[in-house]
Amino acid sequence: MDEGVGPNSENVNSVLAQESLELLNILSGQSSAVIMKLFQMMPSDAGCNINQASCNRSSAAVTEHIKGLLEYFRVANAADCRTFLQSMCVLCDNIPMHLESRLMSAAGYENNYWMQYIAEVIHSLQRRWERVSELLVSEVQLENVWVSVRTANRARVRPDQTPGPGDKRARTPEPDWDYGSMDSRVTLENFLQGCAGKVTVLVGPAGSGKTLLMSCLGQQWAHGLGPVPSSCLFVLLEFRQLNILSRPLSLSELLLRHYVPVKHSDHEKEAIVDYLLSNPEQSCWVLDGYDEFHNKITKQDLQIELLDPEKPLPVADLISGLLNRLLLPGCTLIVTCRVRDVLDLEGMSDKVGLLLGWDCQEIKEYVDNYFFKKGHSANRALGVKAAELLVSSGHLLAMSSLPALCNMTCICLEYLLLESRNPGGTSIPKERSETRLKVGESEKKEPQIRKLEDTEEGGYVQREDQGRSYEGMMMDGTIKRPPPPHTQAQIPSTLTQVYLSVLGAFLSRDLDTRGNNDKLNTMKLTDILSQHRSELGELSKLAWNGVEESKILFMNEDITQNVIEFSIRKGLFSQVELRCEDGMLVNSYCFTHLTLQEFLAALRIMTSDDVSDMHLKKRFSLRTRWMTRSDRRTVFTDSLHLFLCGLASPYCTPALVHLARTSGGTGGPIWVEKRQSLVLNLLTKLCQSNNLTGPKILELCHCVQESQDHQLAKQVVGVRPTLELRNIRLLPNDIDALAFVVNSVDNNGVGLDFRACSMDSECLDVLPRCQYIHYLSFCSRKYGDKFAEKLSSILPKFKSLRKLEFCGASLTSTGAASLASALPNCPEVTEINLSDNNLKDGGIKPIAELFTKLPRLVLVKLGQNNSSLEAVNFLIGKMSSFSNIEQIHADGMKELTVTISQKSDLDSHKTKCEPTISLLNQKWSRSDMQQLANSLARCPALSIVNISGGHLDVDTLRMLIEFLPKFKITKKIIVNDSGLTMEGLVSLTALLSDCPTVVELRIRLQSPAQVSIAFSGGRKNTNGVSKVLCLRCCGLLPTHLERVWRSLGTCPDLTFLDVSSNCLGNNGLRKLLDILPRLSVIQEINASNNGSGKERVVMLAGALCSQNSLTEIHISDGETEQVILKFCHGERDENHQKKLFRMNNSSLLPSDMTTLCKRLVLCHCYLELDLSYCLLTDKAIENLLKVLPKMTSLQRLNVSHSITSTTGALALVRCLNVSQRVTSVELRPHAESFITFDSVKAKETSCRLTHCSLQGDNLERLLDILQQGPKLSDLDLSSNQLEDEGVKKFVDRLQKLKITSYVNLSNNGLTQKGLLDVANALCICNNVSGVDISLKAEDRCVIWSTQYEDCVKTLSVTDSGLEHDHLVRLAEIMSVTPSPIKLEFQNNLLQSDWIEDFLKLLNSGQRGFSMSIDERWIRSEEAVSLLCRCLHLSSNIHTIRVHHTTLHLSLMESTELTSVSLVDCAVEGHHLASMKSIIQRCPLLTQLDFSYNNLGIDGAEFLCSVLPSLPNLTSLSIGSKEASVAVVEKLSEALVQATAIQCLNLSGHAVSDMAAKIMTRMLPRLRSLNLSHCEWSASGGLQLIQTLGECVSLEGLCLDCLQLNEESRMALAQALRKINSIRSLKLNKIATAMGPSQTNGVLDLLAAMEGLNRMQDIELNGWMMGDRGIEELTRHFPVWMELRRISLSKNLISDLLGEMLLEALKSCTHLEELHLPSNSLGDVTAARMALVLASLTNISVLDISENRIGHEGSVSLSKAIMCMKNLTKIDLTSVGTSKLCPVAASLAHCPLLQDVRLGWNNCGDKVALELVRVMPLCRKLKRIDLESNAISVSGAEALVKALQSCPAVQIIRLWRNNVSTTKAQTLSLKERRLNFSST
Repeated sequence: MDEGVGPNSENVNSVLAQESLELLNILSGQSSAVIMKLFQMMPSDAGCNINQASCNRSSAAVTEHIKGLLEYFRVANAADCRTFLQSMCVLCDNIPMHLESRLMSAAGYENNYWMQYIAEVIHSLQRRWERVSELLVSEVQLENVWVSVRTANRARVRPDQTPGPGDKRARTPEPDWDYGSMDSRVTLENFLQGCAGKVTVLVGPAGSGKTLLMSCLGQQWAHGLGPVPSSCLFVLLEFRQLNILSRPLSLSELLLRHYVPVKHSDHEKEAIVDYLLSNPEQSCWVLDGYDEFHNKITKQDLQIELLDPEKPLPVADLISGLLNRLLLPGCTLIVTCRVRDVLDLEGMSDKVGLLLGWDCQEIKEYVDNYFFKKGHSANRALGVKAAELLVSSGHLLAMSSLPALCNMTCICLEYLLLESRNPGGTSIPKERSETRLKVGESEKKEPQIRKLEDTEEGGYVQREDQGRSYEGMMMDGTIKRPPPPHTQAQIPSTLTQVYLSVLGAFLSRDLDTRGNNDKLNTMKLTDILSQHRSELGELSKLAWNGVEESKILFMNEDITQNVIEFSIRKGLFSQVELRCEDGMLVNSYCFTHLTLQEFLAALRIMTSDDVSDMHLKKRFSLRTRWMTRSDRRTVFTDSLHLFLCGLASPYCTPALVHLARTSGGTGGPIWVEKRQSLVLNLLTKLCQSNNLTGPKILELCHCVQESQDHQLAKQVVGVRPTLELRNIRLLPNDIDALAFVVNSVDNNGVGLDFRACSMDSECLDVLPRCQYIHYLSFCSRKYGDKFAEKLSSILPKFKSLRKLEFCGASLTSTGAASLASALPNCPEVTEINLSDNNLKDGGIKPIAELFTKLPRLVLVKLGQNNSSLEAVNFLIGKMSSFSNIEQIHADGMKELTVTISQKSDLDSHKTKCEPTISLLNQKWSRSDMQQLANSLARCPALSIVNISGGHLDVDTLRMLIEFLPKFKITKKIIVNDSGLTMEGLVSLTALLSDCPTVVELRIRLQSPAQVSIAFSGGRKNTNGVSKVLCLRCCGLLPTHLERVWRSLGTCPDLTFLDVSSNCLGNNGLRKLLDILPRLSVIQEINASNNGSGKERVVMLAGALCSQNSLTEIHISDGETEQVILKFCHGERDENHQKKLFRMNNSSLLPSDMTTLCKRLVLCHCYLELDLSYCLLTDKAIENLLKVLPKMTSLQRLNVSHSITSTTGALALVRCLNVSQRVTSVELRPHAESFITFDSVKAKETSCRLTHCSLQGDNLERLLDILQQGPKLSDLDLSSNQLEDEGVKKFVDRLQKLKITSYVNLSNNGLTQKGLLDVANALCICNNVSGVDISLKAEDRCVIWSTQYEDCVKTLSVTDSGLEHDHLVRLAEIMSVTPSPIKLEFQNNLLQSDWIEDFLKLLNSGQRGFSMSIDERWIRSEEAVSLLCRCLHLSSNIHTIRVHHTTLHLSLMESTELTSVSLVDCAVEGHHLASMKSIIQRCPLLTQLDFSYNNLGIDGAEFLCSVLPSLPNLTSLSIGSKEASVAVVEKLSEALVQATAIQCLNLSGHAVSDMAAKIMTRMLPRLRSLNLSHCEWSASGGLQLIQTLGECVSLEGLCLDCLQLNEESRMALAQALRKINSIRSLKLNKIATAMGPSQTNGVLDLLAAMEGLNRMQDIELNGWMMGDRGIEELTRHFPVWMELRRISLSKNLISDLLGEMLLEALKSCTHLEELHLPSNSLGDVTAARMALVLASLTNISVLDISENRIGHEGSVSLSKAIMCMKNLTKIDLTSVGTSKLCPVAASLAHCPLLQDVRLGWNNCGDKVALELVRVMPLCRKLKRIDLESNAISVSGAEALVKALQSCPAVQIIRLWRNNVSTTKAQTLSLKERRLNFSST
């Protein structure tokens, strides 16, 4: 070509004219396709005749038409002529170079280079096709490739999930992508038509032939054929090749260096690119395999500017620029990818199509072609058998719909068939399966392969959308048929086994260089694997590394050369040409299919320790074929986990063991089994997970099927009884997997929910293999009559089906009839749901016929089916012939439900439940109502009829009323929201009189309008039945009321009348009161919210006084006006009748108060006046008090929340002086406030005035009132801001106040100064008996009073932070107090020297003092030091004791020290040295107690040194917590010498034989001995016990927990027979040490007590003595006349023996304490207590905890408690009943009660409320234990309130009740005496 030739050098038309003759010769030799292409460049009008004439194929005619073509463009415009010449140069062959050069020059200079480049691209694509098509089995034709076109649905948000918990009832979302049906499918050629200038996406699974088809498209373009115009540049880029381009490059470099490199000059390249940029529409870019691209393309913002084509960019940016129209806008783009990757291209693609898989016929044709290429008849016959076997296998059939996998399937079948023929070969063993299909049967039905819709190749290959009909398959996925004749070839039962066979097939063959079969080795599979284990080891490692790195192309350096050659020879590898960045072509290799690489990777995992267990766990997850945008994508098909599950099957173990011995393998079956177990364990965890979505559940079923493990299958359905597979497309092989799982449940049953799933009839062919299905759900518009007809053909096979849903579908009456014909064959069906279809009336009827044919049917749903009232009437008509219909419910067009009850002979005796009919929101006419009424009249008894929501005019309503007496309705008719008018209301009220069965009428005309007509429940005799009329919110006026009375007529049985929320006013209320005499049995009238004025108050008060039956008036003017009248009819004593006038939330003027009270004076019955929440002014209160003395019938005045000021409260306190009948006054501003009255003069009055501001004059006014008032039992002035000054004023006048019990001054801001003033009350007030003060958090101040003089007065000061000066002042006050004083100081931060000074200042005189001081520091050495200083400072100390941290002193003038004690205060022996001199100076000392310290040898030496100087010491106690031999040994001689000692306590010590021998010399003189918990040898103990027989003066003996052998026991029995002086005997738990076999020993010991006639206290706890022992013990009771205490816990006392025990105790009339815990006492014993304990009047302690007393026993026990006037403590912990209200109530009869324990009984609030009532009556009550019960916040709050009037109560335990931690903290802060902790 001459470079100097320009586009304008020659006229293009002239050049065409000059060269026409030569061009005519050239064109005459071209193909017809080329000629037609050129003809098509002419306009239709110009080329019409030519095109028609082209049908004539004669050479002469063709020549003439060519001449016409050349002539047309010779005279055409220059542009069209140039285009024609360009196209001719591209399309035509054999154009001489000189001519082509001239024509191109004339057509344009730049276009010349462009056309040359196109020619080179054509040559490249033709070479590519030759290479690709070399090994094809059949020809590729675009017109035979089918595509389904996608329509987008972008509304979906959750593409890979079933509906979440929040939208379970919402419409199930549709899939992301919806492809057209088979009827609308198009060929690939047609699909690509019209794609010019657009982005077209072609999707398909891996192996569906996308790359091959794009190569074929390029080949067609190269020949001027196909949908891509030949004038366009065809650019075919593979993403797998683009991945290697790492550096940025420009568009020019991508095209001219990477795609088809050219050796043109830079100027020529620039010309090509310039033309491309100027004419982008003349290029078609095919981007193949986006799923293999390492980068992700995203849609760009439309505002971004175009990219610079000359700028080097990363290849991903270049591709993104093309797709986003930022490069070459207007060019044609075709992208291929898999379905899951199309989400990335959303918004960029104009058209999306899905490649459809091969159908059955296409598969068979391919199989025929495959075996035909073998070239001889034997292989042809083999092909027929292969096709038959393929159709018989679900796995192989599913695989074969993909071309690439169909080739692998043929190779596998060839291997299996030839192997079965070979005598040396071995067929594949059966795995939980029967033999396969007969060859002759495979042709019976050729299932049609369906389209590959929204499936993703990302699972295993048969999961692509290849539906199959698996006729004859067993429930576990196998086919129950004989093997094909003439062969024993068997198809593997799982996908993994198929691939194992495929691998064997590849390894068994050798290919020549052209890919043809040379020979096929038919060795055993394990032998083949062993033969090639080395190569397989390297291949599997390569595959695994590729999976890890997402790598599918491998270079020479990745693999050894021998393995490359081996893999290509065996067909495992395909060779791929790659163009490197430098433009060089190199060879790379990939596995034949991605799934083959994944399978080999799975083999590596299972056979080599290259992959750790941790790595395996990380890689093992459920990957579904439904992808979301957030899911991680890989190039692979996500089949790895499936292959792992399959390889974990025992079938694969032999193969794995062989492969594990390869180089790099671990070897050994044990390791393989361990790895298989790991996989199964991982799968087990997934089976047990309960949060998997539908796609994940389906994938799990596939995994379990691969594993062939039925136990795993059971776990899947065990966690989820219904498999919800919603909103996904299902394939036959999915149903196959479900069948394997479902069939593991046996008869337990499982449900399948296919809501919104897509499935075709092929899936239904497979579905019957799922046995034990109890629930089937098909909900999608995709399901219509044809689907229902197909479903009906299989339904009879589901014998256990209980529930069928076919809703939200497209079912008509035809489909309903199909289902109705099949369902009678499913006898277990209980529920049918056909709602949301199009059945209409005709479709309802065949379903209704099923009611009698399905014996277990209970529910049918038929809503939203375009049915009418005619269908409803038809269903109602069925009720007369089929009595089991329980309910018919219809809601307009939306709902229609029929509920059927299951009645049998077994439950015929039960009360019959009448059916109900609910017809809501219907459009009623008079004729419709008449038709319905006739139907209802024919029905048997109905319970409820609801016709709400439908408008009823007056005529329609009257039609209903006319028929109503004919109805047999037992409950009610509901007619809500039906447009009822006032006229209709009046008509309905007549029913109460006219229709005897109508007992209740409720009407509301205002929105929401409601009408309810209730009936008498089917009773024939309705005389005396109460009737109710409720006319609320009806807009009634007084005139309407008159019409209602007239319509109502005489209705003597009216008991309840509600006319509230109307417009009656005062006139209406007056009319209402006028008719009261007519209402003889009325019980309540509600006239609230009727706009009545204040006149109603006096009007109603007068009615209350005048109408005997009117007992309560409730008036309220709050947010809603309230006027309620309550009545009580009957002959009752008028004087004892109680009446209530309640007026709340009102504002009473003083004049109104006077008028009201004067009117109520006329009431002669017991009256309660409730004025709570009213605004009471001081003047109104004054007027109330003026009339109060005349209101002699008033019993209670309630002014809660009506007192707003202290002035008002003080005014009401004056009632104490106004009326002598006042029994209690409880006033608190803005809170509950009451005044109660007695019918006569009150003896004592209680007054509580709290939370006021009693300062200055207010306090003086109060004191004046109280001083003039009556005697008060108690006065509560807590929380009144008195502070020190106010408290002092009160104390100064306290002596003048008549208070008998206590004054509560708590929470008044008291300080230590005020404390001193209160303490002074002990001195100045004779009747004050005690003062209890705590200044800190509790802020407590209580002054106790007494009526007795010279009693001991108590001052208790706790947590008050006293200083030295305060103690000095207290000492002064106490010293001048005339009565005996008891001082109690606790936690007051007192220092030792302050205590000493206080002691020095005290003047005890002859009256005496007792004092206790509790401080944490009084322990150990400090305790000893303080004791010594006290003894040194005061000579008046009579006794001194330190116990724990408390110092106890008793002082008396002119007395000697008699007792010193240091008990359990951490004293050690060496601390006692300082006491020696003091003790020795106290010769009159009679008692020493150093128990439970750590005396040791030093303490023993101390005692030895002081005992000789104490000649009067009679009692010594040194009990120990830890056993020590040294102490007793050291003391034994000293004790013998101390002859005055009569009482000795050595409990807890260890006694040596020597010490025991010495002690036997002193024991006979003792009067009391405690050796409990002592340790000694058998001989030493025997000596001591034998010596007890000599203790003739012994009165007290304690031997708790001693280890007695048989000899010692006998000695003890003998000793007891000799000691007649015993008064106290404690032998707890000694029988346990003797063992359970020593029953006779227990009886001997009990018999030995016969002579102990002076017994007062006996403890025999833990003896387990049982009935015989109790019988023996009770023999002694008649002579134990002085018995005061008995304890018998844990003695197996039965209920009957408990009764005997109680009866025997009748003679012990002095009994004070009875302890019987932890036995088996019950109601019988409790009943005996009611009789016996009444006579034992001295009992103060009763403990029967941990027994089995029931409710009856509780009642009996309460009767006993009523008689126990001296009871101080009762323990009923865990007595076996929560019904302890009678017991709690009986405690009111125990005035001395201090301790109540009711824990661990599950008591509720009722018990708590009963205790609340009792607490104020038990003035000495200190402790209540209610832990571990069922008391709620309500009960706890009631206890808080009760504590306000119980200052003596110290604690109420509420641990482990129904009170939250937060609420418990709140209550504890409000009342600190509530304890919610465990301690």
